[in-house]
Amino acid sequence: MKLLRMKKHLVVALFSLILFQSSVSVCYASTTAKAKTVTPPPPPASGYFVDHYKNNSSANTTVNSNPAIGVLSEFNKLWTPGNTWDSGAKLNSSVLDANIQKVVDIAERRTFSEENAAYFDDRRNQSYSVIDGLGPLTDVYRMKAEATTTINSIPADATIKKYHDEGTNSGSTSSSLGSVVSLVNTLRGPYSSTNPAKGYFHYPRPFRWESNSILVPTLVPAINPDPDKDGGFPSGHTNAAYLSAFAMAYAVPERYQELLTRASELGNNRIVAGMHSPLDVMGGRVMATGLAAAILSDPANNRLKKAAYDEAHSKLLTQTGTAEDRFSDYDMNKKQHFQRLTYGFGQINPTAKPMVVPKGAEVLLETRFPYLDKTQRRWILATTGLPAGYPVLDDAEGWGRLNLFSAADGYGAFAKNVTVNMDSSKGGFHALDRWRNDISGSGKLTKKGTGTLKLEGNNTYSGGTRIDQGTLEGDSKTAFGRGDVSNNGGTLKEDVSGKLIIGGDYKQSAKGILELNLSGKNDLLHIKGKAKMKGTLRLHFSNNYVPADGSTIITYHKRHGSFSSIETVGLPSKYKVKIVYKSNSIQLKVRAN
Repeated sequence: MKLLRMKKHLVVALFSLILFQSSVSVCYASTTAKAKTVTPPPPPASGYFVDHYKNNSSANTTVNSNPAIGVLSEFNKLWTPGNTWDSGAKLNSSVLDANIQKVVDIAERRTFSEENAAYFDDRRNQSYSVIDGLGPLTDVYRMKAEATTTINSIPADATIKKYHDEGTNSGSTSSSLGSVVSLVNTLRGPYSSTNPAKGYFHYPRPFRWESNSILVPTLVPAINPDPDKDGGFPSGHTNAAYLSAFAMAYAVPERYQELLTRASELGNNRIVAGMHSPLDVMGGRVMATGLAAAILSDPANNRLKKAAYDEAHSKLLTQTGTAEDRFSDYDMNKKQHFQRLTYGFGQINPTAKPMVVPKGAEVLLETRFPYLDKTQRRWILATTGLPAGYPVLDDAEGWGRLNLFSAADGYGAFAKNVTVNMDSSKGGFHALDRWRNDISGSGKLTKKGTGTLKLEGNNTYSGGTRIDQGTLEGDSKTAFGRGDVSNNGGTLKEDVSGKLIIGGDYKQSAKGILELNLSGKNDLLHIKGKAKMKGTLRLHFSNNYVPADGSTIITYHKRHGSFSSIETVGLPSKYKVKIVYKSNSIQLKVRAN
């Protein structure tokens, strides 16, 4: 194989830019192909991944015998593996050339601090690095888990000497967080190596296509001198980072998205380092996703899973940490994670393929949505997946299209009616959760149980909303979609700055509570259809807000009945309010004592 020369072709650069913009717009639009079912698709020739994950070994080196190679076999549409590192052949030069060009472009514009971060993520053990995703609890975890690293700074001679991390990785199994450490170690166990896949694909690392000049200088000594034992696809560091993140996220689902973002950052730093290409990193993530689900689904690990979760919640989350939280910005986490799902590649395969959910994948949301059943968690995965067509991601079972960052924000659509039953006495997400996705679909949402569920997306679901128990809170203008809303005995709470719209009729029983948060003159509940009023109206005033006399707080097309009681909270003591029913609105009569 001839090494590619370092070139800056304008056409390639523009091609990469166009693909990047296309990918980001697709991801943010959540334009997934509709899922018609959540039953697993037919098994591939190698069998379902979760059933045969232990076949990922050096003894199995074909697509049909090794599930890890099988799940990555979409790469064979781009590349024909050779018997040696330099005997493979490109099948899609435009994608593979852009793949290496992206590394070159990043190398040319990377900063000194980015080079340092890439060095640490290369030389430190991945399980230790991913702990950063715990944010303020990072230092607490490392202390209690006895997690250490010996790569605390970049040595002066790092450009000529290779350093190894002699630390304890994710910690000690005999520490007070030993079960969490054991779960990480189990996910990163003997069946999780990328070496069989690397040996099968024989796809060279970026610097072998270009030159060592694209490497971070301090990582030149880390080059494996034997190219045949140093394949690029898939990225082993990325695989290990995601496996560690999935294990920690299972035990600490309160940091689910932050941990995944840290894993994606580590994968991205492999590109910054010049050690891997975007497709290598994407492959590492896909492989880790299947492996994590398989190992977490294995009944042999049920006791360990529970022990790790219980231990994290009794010994870690009860502590107050002071470490820096580099992942406190949700919007930035989402933007970066979404971009790294596809790295700007266009959709080169058919795009109309419906979303399918792999067998066993629902376990990846088991602790994130403990109040939902397996089928419901599968529907979340089905309605939040990536569109079809991206290189590497269209495997037969659907592992590549899973978007677990988005899945952690709840349903993307109600394809069928959804009942949520939350028991607040169990604490955690049972007591309080938030769904931040834009929910579409024709299904209906029914809220049961004593817990509180917050809806924060730009929702368009049309099947209606029903509250039987607990609290359902609308935190966006269209939180309750386009259908009718029926409050049969719970609390419908509004917490929107400005207008909250109910797209159809609103009906409240004598046991229902409607709670409006009022902080300014623009706060309004707008019911597009008819309103049938009973039960309690609770007005919660904040920020010392005193409405003007005659302020409108609810509008509707037509009204039947009236509230049986009015409660006010937070109104300055020198004022009193009453409500006045008008033909199409409810207004406030305000007076000073």
